[in-house]
Amino acid sequence: MALMEHGPMDIDRARMLNSLQLAHVGDTVWDLLVRTRLICQGRNVRNMHKDAIARVNAGAQAKALERLLPVLTEAEQDVARRGKNAHPHHAAPRNQDAIDYHLATGLEALVGYLYLTGQEERLMELFRISQEDT
Repeated sequence: MALMEHGPMDIDRARMLNSLQLAHVGDTVWDLLVRTRLICQGRNVRNMHKDAIARVNAGAQAKALERLLPVLTEAEQDVARRGKNAHPHHAAPRNQDAIDYHLATGLEALVGYLYLTGQEERLMELFRISQEDT
């Protein structure tokens, strides 16, 4: 999955990034993971798109983070907490709950952090856990 041009980022450097920067990358990585999973499950394009939208929204991402909280390390919890508490310069979309939106940002920040620091095995482990029962 290493799509980075210059290899993994140093953990200290990644911790210095703004949580919204991490979430920006994490949002795209999460979308890619979800869509890849759906293709591997044999979904056709119409169903895949509908299913992806259902799994890549604030409510679904908030639930995913809640499933992950018990298995996160202290450092991972810190990244997710910082993401959750970040203040975007816009309100949550009208069709999304504000609390879910903040939790989703926490998940996206965590995913971005793990991806940027090259912790792909851990990212995939957490993704699998987050998708149980879906």
